[in-house]
Formats: sequence, structure tokens, C-alpha cells
Amino acid sequence: MFRSRVCKSVLASRSFIRMYSKEVRFGPEVRALMIRGVDVLADAVAVTMGPKGRSVIVERPWTSPKITKDGFTVARSIALHDQHMNLGAKLVQDVASKTNESAGDGTTTATVLARAIAKEGFSQITMGANPVEIRRGAMLAVEVVKQKLKEMSKTVETREEIQQVATISANGDTEIGRLIGEATDIVGPKGTITVKEGKRLKDELSIIQGLRFDTGFVSPFFVNSGKGTKVEFANALVLISLKKITSLSQIVNALEQSLAQRRPLVIIAEDISGEALNALVLNKLRVGLQVCAIKSPSYGQQRKDLIGDISAATGATIFGDDINYSKVEKAQLADLGQVGEAVITKDSTLLLQGTPKPGLLEMRIQQIKDELADKQTKPEQQDRLRQRLSALTKGVAVLHIGGASEVEVSEKKDRVVDALNATRAAIEEGIVPGGGTAFLRCIPHLQKLKLGSSDLQKGIQIICNAMQMPCLTIAQNAGVDGATVVAKVLNESDDFGYDAMGDEYCALIEKGIIDPTKVVRSAITDAAGVASLLSTTEVVITDSRDNDLLAKLAGGGGGMDGLDMNMGGLDELAALSGLGGMGGMGGMGGMGGMGGMGGMGGMGGMAGMGGMSGMGDSPDSQCPSNEEMNAMVKAIPGMENVEVRDIDSNMM
Repeated sequence: MFRSRVCKSVLASRSFIRMYSKEVRFGPEVRALMIRGVDVLADAVAVTMGPKGRSVIVERPWTSPKITKDGFTVARSIALHDQHMNLGAKLVQDVASKTNESAGDGTTTATVLARAIAKEGFSQITMGANPVEIRRGAMLAVEVVKQKLKEMSKTVETREEIQQVATISANGDTEIGRLIGEATDIVGPKGTITVKEGKRLKDELSIIQGLRFDTGFVSPFFVNSGKGTKVEFANALVLISLKKITSLSQIVNALEQSLAQRRPLVIIAEDISGEALNALVLNKLRVGLQVCAIKSPSYGQQRKDLIGDISAATGATIFGDDINYSKVEKAQLADLGQVGEAVITKDSTLLLQGTPKPGLLEMRIQQIKDELADKQTKPEQQDRLRQRLSALTKGVAVLHIGGASEVEVSEKKDRVVDALNATRAAIEEGIVPGGGTAFLRCIPHLQKLKLGSSDLQKGIQIICNAMQMPCLTIAQNAGVDGATVVAKVLNESDDFGYDAMGDEYCALIEKGIIDPTKVVRSAITDAAGVASLLSTTEVVITDSRDNDLLAKLAGGGGGMDGLDMNMGGLDELAALSGLGGMGGMGGMGGMGGMGGMGGMGGMGGMAGMGGMSGMGDSPDSQCPSNEEMNAMVKAIPGMENVEVRDIDSNMM
């Protein structure tokens, strides 16, 4: 029996080795499959677009479903069964992801644009156009669009404009717009605003002492939150060093103080690597050590200034500077700073409710004010000083999102985060007319472009047609004819456009229907870059998959017969069917009298178990000899030194 099982295993191993083959498909057939995947993803995302867009429910394992109107959340939740359809969907997911990273909003617009560009690009290539020339034409058109958007852009100057941007991005929720406008007004245009889940029915705004800087954890192994890749600590200690930390001995004292106090430790240093980082990660994974290492922000003198601000706000001693000669190896509890809350991601750190030492924070603020008042301070230095002063004096605005249930809070939080990102983008690069009107105003300029090649001209026309899709989709989601709306807006000029919420045409900027320039620019740039490249596809190579798992196990055979081949011979187990004879024990129901035990004669059915004697003989009779078996095993890669021997039954 053992030899038969090895025989079957060898055959199975060979079939699994062959599984790593590739499937290669060409031309219009595979492009059609990919565009079907793009359509599925884009259709799911497009329904969320505009003030009258619908919500999407996303199933989540082990928890309640998520209801959202965030295009990026919908896009990344989609995985299609067909490999080639999934490839198309994944490429458009990359567009949404890139737009989300660069602008924080506009993922739905980018997805709709990418679908339009890819679909028409495929159509033109199928009719014989040159894909490389079409891509060149599309990218030339995008450069013109970016330039026109820049000329059209208007800077954001008032709280009302910030509030309008936030309201539009939050799907017309004026309460969210008001909260973000108020928070921006308090902490300043470049101040820090963060979003948290609240514990009440209503949304709340609170201002707390805190600092934010643009460096995060040095290793993802420090992540301890189940709600995203971030580290969250409460009542944490802070160790600051201007020098590199490479040895465990440098931080042992600080770790001991942290463990003695049973509080998390945040380590900020120029760099943390080598033995020190390895030890921290190992202890985090094995014993759950509450620690996180962060690289110091910025560089040069700016780094020293920011570290000084963090020290003043948290009460931590700076080790390794030119004034304090104490060594980090001798750190005591009094040298460690304290924060009420720390939120650390891969590229940012937020330290809230620090405990400064008496008088030091006030002294630091006065020092910055004196530098600002100095006439010899350069303008670029003054900007940095104002940012530092704002962080130390105005603190951090925290938006607590309320709701009646976790599902409601989660949906609203997604919209608030989008609105906050849109507000930051608007402050950075300005605003343009919303509702897809900004794209429509760029079309006449593209139509004036005359290039030598007809294929280049087709690439430009693809971008012109694609830029009509955002306005058309918003109108369709509002329940009106999209083509009619697009035609009417195209015939007008400036900021004349369609208000989907009020179902009317108006001057959009005056009514507060605006989009951040950075969001619009990022959407068209990312969509055209990936979609036009997708249009040049001629060959797709994927892993070869067989949908029939049993066929895989059988090495190409189908059905249960194939499974028998790899499972050590189910034909032997079939002999166990004789056990069905034990049903004869039902005769024991006659135990009303001892004579009734004659019914146990039904166990004669167990004679069927006699077939089990064949379990060792029948398969072995068909199996190869020891020499043949060893030759088969050694033929498998990685098993050249394995030798098969019979098992002595006396050893069992």
C-alpha cells in the first residue's frame, strides 16, 4: 500500500510541476476580454459620481458590509474571476490608486476617463490605426489640457471657497463643508486636520495640542491597527535622538523604562537600522512589544528646528545635539517625552496632547516670533517659521464623525476624508469650474491642434471624446439625458455649466460648484497615461489555470477518477463500503429477549471487510519495483537525493 501511495504521489508531483505553464493570447480577442473587465469596474465606480450618485455595498469578511460612495474604495474591492478581464480591471485600479495618492480625490473621474480612453483606443487599433502614434497623440493632448487648466485656475482665498470645495467633494453635504471650513479657519490653510470616528450622533470639531510631520514608521512590522496600515498608541513615551541608532545597547535603557511604566515607546532618530531595528521588530512580533521607530523629518538645519519643536511640545530631551552632551544609552524616564496619542503611517506622524516641560514651549514660541521679527530673515525662511509657529500655537483640528451605526459612520468618514483631501488640493493649486465643465472648456483648444499624422490626430480626438464623459456621467446619474447636457454646456463659455443637484444651468463658480485644479489635472494625467498604454496591448501572458480542482489533482484527468489517482487510491477505500453491513446491528432492536441477539447475525455484512485484505496486495501488484520507484522519485527536481524503501511492518 505504501508503495502505491508513493507511486501516485510521484505522478501527482509531475502534474503539479507542469501546472506552472503560461497561457499566451493575441490580438482583438484578448483586448475584448480586457475591455470587458474595464467596463465592469468602471460601471461599478461610475454610479457614485456626482451629487446624485448612488452608494455601493461592499462585502467584508468577518464584519458588517461597507456602504460607500468613495470611488477608490469601490475600485479596490473588485476582483474578477476571469484572468484577462481581471487584468483590465486591475490596470484601471492602478489609475484610481495613483490619483488617490497624488490628489486624495478624483478617483471616480479618473476611472471614467480611463475607460473612455482605453475603449476608444482599442476600437481605433482594431480598425488598423498605429497604437504608438495614437498614444503619442493622446499624451500631446493631455499636455495641452494641463496647460489650459492652469490658465483657468483661480486661487482659493476665502473660507467660503474652502467650504464650497469641501461640500462638493462630500457629495453636496453642507454640514461636512461647514466643519472643514471652520477647522481650516482655526488652524490655518496649511494646518493639520485629522478625521476620527466619534462616539455621538452628531459630528464634532475639537482643537487639541499636537504636531504633524512628514515621515512615518521605518518598518511595516510596527503596524498594530486593524483599520489600515498605521500605528496607534495612547499615552506613549517619546525618545528623540539626532544621531543614528544602530545598536540595541543604545535604546535598552529607554525600553526598560517603557516596560516598567507599561507604556508604548515612540523612537525618533536620524536613522534606525541594523541590530537595533532587528531587535525591535523581533520583540514586536514575538512578545508584542509596544514600540515604533520613526526617521527624523526633513534634513540639515530644518531637521534640527523641527526636532526642537517636537521636543518642546512633548517634553523630551534631545540626545546627540551640540548643547546637550548626555548619551542616549543613559536615558531615564525624565528624559522621555509624553504624548496622549500617536498616529503613525508609512509617510506621516501625528503626535497629539503632548506634555511639555514648564516654560519650554512658551520659550520656543517666543524664539520663533523673534526670528520672524528679524529683518534679516529671508522670505522662504519666514514661510517655514510661520508654519512652525502655527503648529505650536494653533494645534491640530480633529473632526469626530458621528452616526447611529458603525456602517453610517464609516460611509460618512470616507466622504469627509475625500473632502479634506480636495480642500488641501484646492489650497495648493487653486480651483476650476466643477461638474466636468473644466474638461469641456479644453476641447475647443484641442480641436484647433493640427498634426501631420492622421493617427496622431486620432489620439487627440480620443482625449476630446473622453473629456465629455465626466459631465455626461454626472447628468445620467441625475436622471437626465447626458448627451443633451454636454452639447448645451459645450455651446456656452467660461464657467457656464450644469448643476445636477438643482437640475439647472448656471454660473458654476458663483454657485460654489467647483473642483480643485490638482484633482482634475491628476485625473486626466493618470487616466491617459495608463489607458493609452493599455491600448497598445497586442499580447497578454497569464498563468495557465484549470478551473477543475479535481482535474489538477489528477494531473489532467477529470472527475473523481482523477482524484483517485492522487489520493493514494480511493479504490482501496471503496472496500470499506462493506462496513455498511454494520447496519445489520439494527437487529439489536430485538433485545426484548436475549434471543433477539440473533439479529447480530447482520454483522455478517462485515465480511465485506474482507476486501480490505486487498488493500495491500492489489495496488502493489501494479506498482514498480524499488529500482523503478527510486528512478521516478529522483526525476523530480529537488528530490535527487531521496531514496524510497519498503517499511518493515514490525516497526509500525
